[in-house]
Amino acid sequence: MAAAAAALSLGACASAPAPPIYDLTAAKPPPMRPFWAQIQIAEPVATLDLDSERILVRDGLNLSLLPGGRWPQQLSSLFRARLVETFQNAGLARSLAGGGATANYELDLDIRAFELDAATNQVHVDVAARIIDVNSGRVVDVEIFTARAPVASTDAAAVAAELDQTAAIIMTRIVRFVAKRL
Repeated sequence: MAAAAAALSLGACASAPAPPIYDLTAAKPPPMRPFWAQIQIAEPVATLDLDSERILVRDGLNLSLLPGGRWPQQLSSLFRARLVETFQNAGLARSLAGGGATANYELDLDIRAFELDAATNQVHVDVAARIIDVNSGRVVDVEIFTARAPVASTDAAAVAAELDQTAAIIMTRIVRFVAKRL
């Protein structure tokens, strides 16, 4: 009987609906003057806990996953894809190196936080950006972008929506940073 009960409970778990998938949207900064250089956006670096399809919750030093939602792909790939779209939305598509184009600069990103801070009921996004001269390997400029925003609810939909809006603010700041520097 115990084996039958275990089989039934496993069957019930297998038929549970998959958690909803939430996405990030690209920011829509005002049009910017194209710059002379070509820049490639490297795949962002993130710790293993951040770089997943799950939404992270931090409570002091404790980390957990937010139940009831996930991203459509790993966070680093998703953030990079939406940042590329943000550059395009700013009128800078010609400045992005892609395909066989050789870049003058590389934008390296380190996603340091992308989470719900349970202690403050805020989402927190923190990204370090470095512009690297591809030919010399010299770091041209570095800036850290941080934003926090309160959440009305800690359910997955509310947290994902606020993370999306906060990420858009960070993406716009990154595009301005690159455009100002190049």
